[in-house]
Amino acid sequence: MKLPLKGIIPPVITPLIDNYTLDVHGFENLIEHLLSGGVHGLFILGTTGEATSLSYELRKELIKRTSELVNHRVPVVVGITDTSLDGSLKIAEYSADMGLDAVVIAPPYYIPIAQEEMRVYLENLVPELPLPFLMYDMPGYTKMHMSLETIKKAKELGAIGVKDSSGDMSYLFSLIQEFKSSPEFAIIAGTELFLPETILYGGHGAVPGGANIYPRLFVDLYNASVDRDLDKIAILRDKVMIINNTIYNVGKHTSRIAKGIKCSLSVMNICDDYMALPLRRHGKEERNKIEQYLVKLKVIMA
Repeated sequence: MKLPLKGIIPPVITPLIDNYTLDVHGFENLIEHLLSGGVHGLFILGTTGEATSLSYELRKELIKRTSELVNHRVPVVVGITDTSLDGSLKIAEYSADMGLDAVVIAPPYYIPIAQEEMRVYLENLVPELPLPFLMYDMPGYTKMHMSLETIKKAKELGAIGVKDSSGDMSYLFSLIQEFKSSPEFAIIAGTELFLPETILYGGHGAVPGGANIYPRLFVDLYNASVDRDLDKIAILRDKVMIINNTIYNVGKHTSRIAKGIKCSLSVMNICDDYMALPLRRHGKEERNKIEQYLVKLKVIMA
């Protein structure tokens, strides 16, 4: 894997038939859909992949099948976030055994922890890791917004980058500013609408959930940003905004984004839209709305 990690790295959804069974055929379809769309890498077992709702056996099956299907065509990074250090290490070790490229670390969830405690956690975890690692700031789910000092500590320990899903653009810019003298350290945006600014101001890429549905759109937006083609950026970001205002806004709950992505892929006959418990897939009314939006989006994307 070349450093810095860059480009469009979708947070791959986990197609399921039920709470215990991977939709194998759907997952094969999805991987080829993403790779044919020109993505630069894949991020499995992240938030959009419902990792923390999956059994360890299912996570391992997903890792193994991803390795076999991708076969080193693009880098694959895997989320190892867990409530215990041991749980994270076991998934990291299996990922290394299966030939994946790097792991992604977010703060252990459930119990709120302090910045100093996170840094001590990394000092204990990192020496045991068998793969390179990226940090993942996701305060909405982990109860911790990692400080610059914590990210700097992670870099000292060997981190190859950070994915910022805080939704705080000033924080994103502070990361770019802080590490501008370390071009091999990747600054990756988790908020897909921030992609152009991330690239224009010196960042490296994005992990956009919408790339599960429209990978080529986000690859084109990345390329336009690299080329500093402001007119093209405006056109493409308008399309991303339409996704945000339609697919992501069906339903009442915060889970509607992940549900909307899975439902869209189901409507597109790519994979099943079962959501791991405690989440539930969209009902008939919501699915009808998604179908209608996709008809309109097909014209817009063309």
